[in-house]
Amino acid sequence: MRKVFIVLLVLMVVFAFSVETLVVTSRLWTPPTEKEFIINEIIKPFEEMYNVKVVFQTMDDESILKQVAVQEQTGKITTDVVIVYASKMPEWVEKGYVVDLTPYVSKWTDRTFSKGFDTMTVFDGKRYFLPVGADVYLTLINKKALQYKPEDVDIENLTWEQLAEWANLVAQGEGEGKFAVTGVPMKSLIYQIGAITLSYGGDWPNLDNPGAVAAWYLVYKMKDAFAPAVKTYDDTRPPMKREETWMTVAHSARVGEVYKSNPTQFIIAPAPKGPAGRGSVAGTSGLAIVKGTKHFDLALKFLEYMTRPDIILKSHKGTGGFIPPVDEAINYLGDDIEDQVVKNAIKVLKEGVLSYIAPTWKDWGQVKLVYDEIFKKMILEDKRFEPDLLEFYQIKINSLKK
Repeated sequence: MRKVFIVLLVLMVVFAFSVETLVVTSRLWTPPTEKEFIINEIIKPFEEMYNVKVVFQTMDDESILKQVAVQEQTGKITTDVVIVYASKMPEWVEKGYVVDLTPYVSKWTDRTFSKGFDTMTVFDGKRYFLPVGADVYLTLINKKALQYKPEDVDIENLTWEQLAEWANLVAQGEGEGKFAVTGVPMKSLIYQIGAITLSYGGDWPNLDNPGAVAAWYLVYKMKDAFAPAVKTYDDTRPPMKREETWMTVAHSARVGEVYKSNPTQFIIAPAPKGPAGRGSVAGTSGLAIVKGTKHFDLALKFLEYMTRPDIILKSHKGTGGFIPPVDEAINYLGDDIEDQVVKNAIKVLKEGVLSYIAPTWKDWGQVKLVYDEIFKKMILEDKRFEPDLLEFYQIKINSLKK
């Protein structure tokens, strides 16, 4: 009996180690709630479907690139699939780290990757990345702010001027500002102000153009509308959920998470408009297979699965409200809370004045810091509109271009 038990145990161990394992490293879905959803609700069914194991790990773009570079140099490829941001994709292709997916993807006739992202994911006619996790910016309002809303304001067609006036009325009525942006450096402030700049026809992220100047002047007019603790916000979700702040324009998935937490208390709408239209910084991440992987067939199955219209919509709704960059996914939209977020995001994507992070920057983090420094000095400290300061910082922006 003892011998039989030992044999069974050995067989179990052998079986456990024989299960093929796929390593997926992603810059997307890093917040714990998003990561948990992807692992439990999206990846687990894939593992059961193919009797495999997927190790899903998250890290920033630069770390993923360095990790695979080391694997390439040592000839020991252990990362099979990567999910990286659009601005980093050219570097992956130039270094030859990812597989040309064109001959495989062309056989998937049930899906159409949104053409708007081809400029980022297709290189010289070859598709190296499959877009996933696209995003734009949306407006989020706590209904407590409605008591101060000017009568002529239509939230669905809100302008930046109207939002600024409304936010200032809230501040006057409550004795303190209730508008949230990220005041902690290196977060999303550059995208929030970028949405305004694009709405005024500006050349984002440059500062020496009329649209950028108009945007910063609007932010200056809102100087008293920002929450007292804005410098401590590295994310607009916590203060909005705590109802410490009542208004923000933020990343669609983050807005979706707050809205989903209490849909009776919040209103979501597309990003506000300006003279040039509804501006928003947009972007996408992309799935790719690392060249040299020992699990190519499984990696391809994973990409096929993750971009199925129904699966990509499920993953994008479940993680807050990313835009599924597969056209057929829209056919699966309904009218639940998450669907409303995605519909608003698609509206901005289709109608908006959009811009993307071009792969022309030596260090995007330093560009973000320029915006953080201007906001801190001109808006929070000096409380004085200083066009000369924008000219000064444009020199820094220029120095950061490749």
